[in-house]
Amino acid sequence: MSGVSGIGASAGGGAMSVDRVMALRSQILERNQALSRAGATGNVAPTEMVKPTSFADTMETALKSVNDGQTQAAKLSESYERGETVDIAKVMLARQQASVGFEATLQVRNKLLSAYKDIMSMPV
Repeated sequence: MSGVSGIGASAGGGAMSVDRVMALRSQILERNQALSRAGATGNVAPTEMVKPTSFADTMETALKSVNDGQTQAAKLSESYERGETVDIAKVMLARQQASVGFEATLQVRNKLLSAYKDIMSMPV
């Protein structure tokens, strides 16, 4: 990317370097939006979706989805680290999605444990 090397060269330029950084930031945001639109339309075919029938099935499906996201992010990161041609924006987006998925799973776990403790402390 020739735009990245231009940032270091004009770092002493004051306002010009800020304008350059802001232009690069807007380009990155546009690419992220395009990648998320492409990812949202191509993830799962409608015929592959299975409607869970119980709470356990729902949790299993959610955990598999989070695990798949983390696996994909790890593969993209490893590919980028090996020097393969991988878009850094795609790598960062996958890592953020995996992180958000994990955090959401952790919060659900905390709520379930709290509900379990509340139920167990109820008088019978």
